[in-house]
Amino acid sequence: MGMKLSQFGFELPDELLAEYPSENRDEARLMVLNRKDQTIEHKLFKDIMDYFEPNDVMVLNNTKVFPARLFGNKEKTGARIEVFLLRELNPETKLWDVLVDPARKIRIGNKLYFGDDESLVAEVIDNTTSRGRTLRFLYDGSYQEFRKKLQELGETPLPKYIKRDVQPEDAERYQTIYAKNEGAVAAPTAGLHFSKHLLKRLEIKGIDFAEVTLHVGLGTFSPVEVEDLSKHKMDSEEAFIEEKATVTINKALSEKRRICAVGTTSMRVLESAVSSNHTLNEFSGWTNKFIFPPYDFSIANCMITNFHTPKSTLMMMVSAFAGHDFMKKAYDEAIKEKYKFYTYGDAMLII
Repeated sequence: MGMKLSQFGFELPDELLAEYPSENRDEARLMVLNRKDQTIEHKLFKDIMDYFEPNDVMVLNNTKVFPARLFGNKEKTGARIEVFLLRELNPETKLWDVLVDPARKIRIGNKLYFGDDESLVAEVIDNTTSRGRTLRFLYDGSYQEFRKKLQELGETPLPKYIKRDVQPEDAERYQTIYAKNEGAVAAPTAGLHFSKHLLKRLEIKGIDFAEVTLHVGLGTFSPVEVEDLSKHKMDSEEAFIEEKATVTINKALSEKRRICAVGTTSMRVLESAVSSNHTLNEFSGWTNKFIFPPYDFSIANCMITNFHTPKSTLMMMVSAFAGHDFMKKAYDEAIKEKYKFYTYGDAMLII
């Protein structure tokens, strides 16, 4: 019998939703779950050092968040419209899938103006897509200049639950220090806890790193609206695994090392590229993999993740990895001990 949506509900006090990141990246709190012994320990993130040996592998998602939130004004009425860039459909014609808010005010053919000088204009092409709207940006300059303009006008796309204004430091803190391939509209949050200093210490200890890319879309956070989890469809997200990563990970697999997926996004891309003999293949394409219990993981035997919100697909993956009852016990403990949840929250290591 498959699990039901209602089995993932719990009461999360508002004050446990993290509005700000911890003062230092690697000093967020860390809860360590040992599946074999069924024990729970309370540490700081930098203590993660103690759980890894030379030649163990950490799998990092090197996607980079782009400033996906724009504010514009509608022609004629001047109404303020928020546009959230979801996905570039065609670089040549500058077509994008977007979400607009308030959505009811936007019709096909409407023009939106961005920037104090209104130097960027977009026209609504379609408003029936499952993801929201399709816009065509009208811009005379080169593609590079257009992208630069988006960077200038865009704002760091902090999740909606964070009610405060975006701060200058969010541009840096809502990005992992190893981010390099631009394309995400949300950060792979487990990776936010790594500082340069901690990465260096892990490297000196002999830990190997393998980089994969999964461009996190809003689909990761879309609510599940069906009680039967097997009926939920994830939005597709673009992902890549290059040969270098497969060599590192497959070697660790054959040597029975610890392979740690840093974040649910790293785990999803790994599980999207498993060969028939349970090793890792190279990958380039889209994945809509939805992992929920019961599920047999093929590659990673260890996972770092944040504390997730009730009924989220992220929590379902953690349940599949840690075991549902053990995860529930850990979450009860997290609430009792006032761990911070969600994007800027504390971390969990599951071994």
